Amino acid sequence: MLPEGVLGVEQMPGRWWVAHTKARFEKVFAWDLFSRGIGYFLPMIERVRVSGGRKRRVLMPLFTSYVFFCGGERDRYQAMTTGRLCRTIDAPNQGGFVAEIAAVEKALRGHGVLDPYPFAAVGERCRVACGPFAGLEGIVVHRGKTARLVLEVSILSQGACLEIDADLVEPA
Repeated sequence: MLPEGVLGVEQMPGRWWVAHTKARFEKVFAWDLFSRGIGYFLPMIERVRVSGGRKRRVLMPLFTSYVFFCGGERDRYQAMTTGRLCRTIDAPNQGGFVAEIAAVEKALRGHGVLDPYPFAAVGERCRVACGPFAGLEGIVVHRGKTARLVLEVSILSQGACLEIDADLVEPA
């Protein structure tokens, strides 16, 4: 949810927190935040599931059990009163945290295909030189005709893996 006049997570006012939700409560918690007017970011990916013999496209959270939200202490208190959280995690390095989730947002806005990457990546730090993902930085974990660039969210010790043309990647 973006407040009126705000173009992305980097422009959202307030302090950012990570909400660790109860299992499978991410979307309903996001609706609770929306109804209370609290800004949030819930990165979603589309998956195909077979149910009852039919293929269905569903939106699933990229980071299972986590929603990012921002605001003041009052907003944090309202989020905690929803009854859908285990805890909130403070992001001590607000600038770095916002940059990490902004990179994920940019990849999603550019219609990049992201996959969860549960472990810390090991590889060379690179930057996308041009195209819709220009400026994104991450760690290259595989390189062939396509490169697998991991966009890290360090506070979660997780990341999102983006496949991109290897010719567009340069060392950072």
